[in-house]
Amino acid sequence: MKLIMRSEFDDLRLNDKHSYESDRNGDKQIVKIYCDDKLIAKKVTHKKSIRYFGVKEYQDYLSADITS
Repeated sequence: MKLIMRSEFDDLRLNDKHSYESDRNGDKQIVKIYCDDKLIAKKVTHKKSIRYFGVKEYQDYLSADITS
């Protein structure tokens, strides 16, 4: 997985075709986004640090309005 922008992560999360789940363990929270049971992106929040990650081909899953 590689780092992606927050706007790209939000686009993936808000897409009706994708599902997501959230998990919290102490100071760490992870939000995972799936498309047909395939993990395509995740957000890792640890204390005050927030990182967004996407699979290599995550841009294939973005909505058309953000890629233009």
